[in-house]
Amino acid sequence: MKNAVPSHRGLEFSVAWRYLRSRRGSRLLSLISVIAIGGVLVGVAALTVIMGVMNGLQRDLRDKILVGSPDVRVLPVGERLQLSEWQPLVRMARETPGVAAAAPFAQTQGLVTSRTGFSTGAQVVGLEPGDSEGNDVTTIRETAILGEFSFIGRDGRANGAVVGRTLAANLNVFEGDTILLLGFSSVQYNAATGLATGYTPDTFVVTGLFETGMYEYDNAYIYVSLEAGQRFAALGNDVTGIEVRSIDRNAAPQVADSLSARLGTSIRTVDWQQQNAALFQALKLEKLGMGVILGLIIMIAAFNIISTLTMVVSDKTREIGILRAMGLPAKSIRRIFLWQGVVIGAVGTAGGVMLGLGVSYVLQHVFPIPLNPEVYFIDRLPVFTEYLEVVYVAIASVVVAALATIYPAGQAARLYPVEAIRHD
Repeated sequence: MKNAVPSHRGLEFSVAWRYLRSRRGSRLLSLISVIAIGGVLVGVAALTVIMGVMNGLQRDLRDKILVGSPDVRVLPVGERLQLSEWQPLVRMARETPGVAAAAPFAQTQGLVTSRTGFSTGAQVVGLEPGDSEGNDVTTIRETAILGEFSFIGRDGRANGAVVGRTLAANLNVFEGDTILLLGFSSVQYNAATGLATGYTPDTFVVTGLFETGMYEYDNAYIYVSLEAGQRFAALGNDVTGIEVRSIDRNAAPQVADSLSARLGTSIRTVDWQQQNAALFQALKLEKLGMGVILGLIIMIAAFNIISTLTMVVSDKTREIGILRAMGLPAKSIRRIFLWQGVVIGAVGTAGGVMLGLGVSYVLQHVFPIPLNPEVYFIDRLPVFTEYLEVVYVAIASVVVAALATIYPAGQAARLYPVEAIRHD
């Protein structure tokens, strides 16, 4: 009896493979089997590609946003718009566990004008000079494409400005050109009446252009020295806040909590996920929605497997009755159809994974799809495949295909041999 089990197992798989093939005994799969495999293949391939696209969007947007945005921002609490006594806070932030670098910044809005007379709004950000030891908070200084990311002009004065590439193109300015910035400190007031009497714009020399690939930065940001930023924003010796880079970007929320507890109640901390919560939440929700929709494709493929195997049961009723009459137990009949479902699921899943990975590679490296950066913030459709997610999809697909065999397998196992043999 112990030797009967292996022989049954071999017979089960042999019969299952025979039922998947065409009637005429050829080695080609029957049309209904091909259709069932194709349903699984399309569902798995579509899910693999869409998940790669959503992961790519999340990763690309995150990386581009964090080129000029820190992991954590330390800001004043309440209605205060500036941070006083910030030097001790910077030192304490640098000593906080999990913090790799910290530096003050001054940021405000302004109006920029070029020699051509074109004017537009811009975000003016004041930063400290770059750290030669690589301890900068963000990687914005690494994005210079023309000139240098320096705030020192040719005359040795700290009146240099680094302009985003798209903004520079709109202003028609290049390295060495002069731009005028109009902000809070530019307006002159009458001491007696408190009314504005005129304005005197600040003059800056373009020392370099930068390009991040993030439209918001490239189209609207100008970087100047911290002192110039403080003067332009009329902050005096105060700053807008403190930028912090964490050792582990994913641990930024914990670092933000540590900073909040250490620096006191006069400040608040905002990590990069909170700064862009709406955007990343929308991406997660969209990814979930697409996953559910494409998961329904796999469920449709499962119903296709059920209908296919039900047709096989109806078509092979006489043969099933003969097998039962020859002594093949009901559990072996169930396993015959289980093997069919597993083969359909495994072949369809393997083909879907290969097709999905191939399409993802082509979209990423061969034929990238261009996007409008004014709408999507990025200039092409990014694809990033998380292989662990692909493994989960493959396992789920095969399991769904196997579960789809329960009804037709039970239907076949319940056939009475005599009635099955008499079946027309």
